Amino acid sequence: MALPAQTPQPPYFAVIFTSIRAEGDDGYGAVARQMVELASEQPGFLGFESARQEIGISVSYWVSLEAIEAWKANTAHRHAQGRAKDWYKAFRVRVCRVEREYGF
Repeated sequence: MALPAQTPQPPYFAVIFTSIRAEGDDGYGAVARQMVELASEQPGFLGFESARQEIGISVSYWVSLEAIEAWKANTAHRHAQGRAKDWYKAFRVRVCRVEREYGF
């Protein structure tokens, strides 16, 4: 059973990637797994959650905006970003500061 990412006490940052996939895989699955693995090795990475139905929502958590910018500039990640039109009909990226968190 998947569990929510274990994040520290706020504040921290979240990158919300919302997408609608194009037809076919076209290498997407392997690259997506590679990107999560690579992101998890980046300084400032805190966690990752993802769900997909008609709309996919993936959230990565980071300690700072600088850590997010460094991930965005990562060479392998930039290459994957360049394939966005192969994999998505539409997507949005939202960068947020998490101010409060609660749950069990």
